[in-house]
Amino acid sequence: MQGKTVIVTGGAQGIGKAISYAFLTRGALVSPWDIDEEALTEVEMEWHNHRENLLPIHADVASEESVTKGIQEITQKWGKVDILVNNAGIFLQKPIETLTVSEWDRVLAVDLRSIFLMVRACSPLFPEHAAIINIASTRALMSEPHTEAYSAAKGGVLALTHALAISLSSRKIRVNAISPGWIEVSAWKKKTLRQEPSLRPIDHLQHPAQRVGRPEDIATACLFLASDNAGFITGTNLVVDGGMTVKMIYAE
Repeated sequence: MQGKTVIVTGGAQGIGKAISYAFLTRGALVSPWDIDEEALTEVEMEWHNHRENLLPIHADVASEESVTKGIQEITQKWGKVDILVNNAGIFLQKPIETLTVSEWDRVLAVDLRSIFLMVRACSPLFPEHAAIINIASTRALMSEPHTEAYSAAKGGVLALTHALAISLSSRKIRVNAISPGWIEVSAWKKKTLRQEPSLRPIDHLQHPAQRVGRPEDIATACLFLASDNAGFITGTNLVVDGGMTVKMIYAE
């Protein structure tokens, strides 16, 4: 990844922070985008040894104006985007009877529209063989009650992924999705929210892989899909869930 330029939306906390760090420690120039200024400041302090390769950007990726402003900074600093990881997302679990239109719209704006905005804004900066990775969710494939907005948005991410893969194929740009399962992110949150994970043995054992996922698992998948080793992979959805979505469940 030496010399590659990477944008990670939602890149200052949780899975996004792990992705940012993975690329940064492998020699990439990394721009974590986040709406949380406190989290961005902490990232700058924690990764001060890599500050020459780091460009934190405060942005609301659901806003066209905010995305345009952020890309202007990228253009002036680097002039290209080799890898775009669309990770930003918000989760809402609320009965549809009380779910407001504004709440529905906000989830779809952050989780789905932001990918359209980012790809469109980055398009002039993509060289041949650029890679786009969209973070979807296994909730695009299966659901808990009261997750209509989130599930709809993540299902849209999968559809948008294969549509972009076809549209951008003439420019030799690969587009893939990753669908994380249960990922414990507590250790990767900002300090005011950071805490020790509280996991039971049954939480681990319900996964065929025998453990709950870690943000590093998703970061590793991103590194692979962004690399030349994945040069024949585009338009796909890589499920990283410890096997949960393929496990058959029968009532005892």
